[in-house]
Amino acid sequence: LQGSNTDPTGSMSRVRAVWPMLCLFLRLPMEAETLSPLDAVRTSAVLEDCLDQLSILGYIMPVSYKGMTDVSGVSHWIIKGGKTPETSIGLLSARCVPTSLVLPDRQHASDVVADTMQELQIWGTFRSLLQAVEREKAKKTSFCTVVSREEVGRKQIKSLQKQLQDVNKEKELELENRNEMIAYLKDQLQEMKAKTDMENRYVKKDTELQVSQTHEKCRSTEESLLNEIEKMRIKTDQEIRVHMEIENFLKQQQMKLEEKLEYWMDKYEKDTESKQQQLNSLKASKAADLATLQELAKQCRLFEQVIIEDRVEKEAARRKVEQDVLEMESVLKLQAWWRGMMVRRFLGPYKILKKLKEEEAAKGKEKGKKDKDKPGAKKKK
Repeated sequence: LQGSNTDPTGSMSRVRAVWPMLCLFLRLPMEAETLSPLDAVRTSAVLEDCLDQLSILGYIMPVSYKGMTDVSGVSHWIIKGGKTPETSIGLLSARCVPTSLVLPDRQHASDVVADTMQELQIWGTFRSLLQAVEREKAKKTSFCTVVSREEVGRKQIKSLQKQLQDVNKEKELELENRNEMIAYLKDQLQEMKAKTDMENRYVKKDTELQVSQTHEKCRSTEESLLNEIEKMRIKTDQEIRVHMEIENFLKQQQMKLEEKLEYWMDKYEKDTESKQQQLNSLKASKAADLATLQELAKQCRLFEQVIIEDRVEKEAARRKVEQDVLEMESVLKLQAWWRGMMVRRFLGPYKILKKLKEEEAAKGKEKGKKDKDKPGAKKKK
């Protein structure tokens, strides 16, 4: 961008070539998605420098150039000179480029570079730069297409001029033939006029006859319609009379219903008041009954507690009585067993029984000896 103050055409070409040149300088592929942080910083620095130079170019460029033509004049000159679309693009970029086209392109380049730098700083990508390059390529392709279409159109215009001359000659021949045809048709027209007059007279008579017949039909139809109108009027009067009677009946019914409604509204209010009073009295009695019920519940709980305590005491007394009876029976059994043991073993006061028994045993032995000593006594086996 150096030297832009003296050569705005060269600056414009450099501005248009910023995107691919910048990518080549940074050695970045056009399909790259995300850059490393170091590459993003380097690219941001280059883009910032480019943005500063573009802003300087905007300050130092003149407002306009005299003697410059617009794009339409340049394209017309290219078509007149027979240039191809590829060479036309080169001519437009090398000469006849006005400042009104350079300044918007410079501003567009500045915006794209600023957006790309911001995207690199935030996301580390340069999709906006790739999109701008694609848009420029699309614009270039569309311009080439327009130029090629104009070339094709110029050739078609020449061919159409030749066709127009041929068509003019053919039209002159057709005009002579049509003049002859017009003379013949005039003769035919005279004959057709005569025939048409005859047909018109016939059609007129036929039309008059049809009109008279239609008039008769319309008159009969009108009479029938009048009769129907009279019948409808009679029915309408009857319907109106019936409607009035029904309306009067409905009004009477409405008045009766209004009276009944008033009666029932009064009755409703009175019944509502009485029911409200009953409800209030019931609420008061409910509250009193509730208080009484609560008091009775308290008393019932006290009574239940007393009953439970009494039952517990009775149960304890019953168990005590049963325990006493059981202990008494056990004591009696124990005493009986002990007495038996004393009797059997001659303990305590029963020692005397032992002596008596021994004495009886001794007496028995003595008696036995005496029996043995007696004659005739049998020996025991």
